[in-house]
Amino acid sequence: MIDLSAFSSEFIYSFILLPIMIFFARVCDVSLGTIRIIFISKGIKYLAPLIGFFEILIWLLAIGQIMQNLTNGYYYLFYAGGFATGNFIGIILDEKLSIGTVAIRIITRRNADNLIEALRKKHISITIVDAEGAKGSVKILFSIVKRQNVQKVIKTVKKYNPNAFYSIEDIRQVSKELPPYKKSYSHPFFSDFIKNWRKGK
Repeated sequence: MIDLSAFSSEFIYSFILLPIMIFFARVCDVSLGTIRIIFISKGIKYLAPLIGFFEILIWLLAIGQIMQNLTNGYYYLFYAGGFATGNFIGIILDEKLSIGTVAIRIITRRNADNLIEALRKKHISITIVDAEGAKGSVKILFSIVKRQNVQKVIKTVKKYNPNAFYSIEDIRQVSKELPPYKKSYSHPFFSDFIKNWRKGK
């Protein structure tokens, strides 16, 4: 008599649990690989080897299951699917971590005084160069910022000079620590209250 319970357990393990484990193992090791490469490119030399250790350990577990079931093409689909998904998640993690420093170059033909003032109010250092473009005089604004502040700079550029051209480049190392992006959360009422209180002292 066939033991249906044993057959059912083996079927669930072979065709449901094991493929899912292979899939998530590949997702984890590829995601870790992406983060490791990012850390290496940013010069974070202590975390990169540690991540590499866990990356290859997980990969060995996944490839070990594949090697034991070479004749089953069903597992290949989950292996490949995990690899593709891991790349996607790695890119998302890179965007969320926002590690490192970038150089932003802004080229504008219109008056950039308001843009410069707005950036400096946000404590973003700007170097200004007068230059000649294909269609006349332009201003080139250079700035070095942390990656986590890039979107704030871009939003400011689009607000004050929406037609300005800008480019962003990764920087491996800077000579000194960058000042943090500062944002005031105080309400005008409290600001006026503090000013009046100081005058009355």
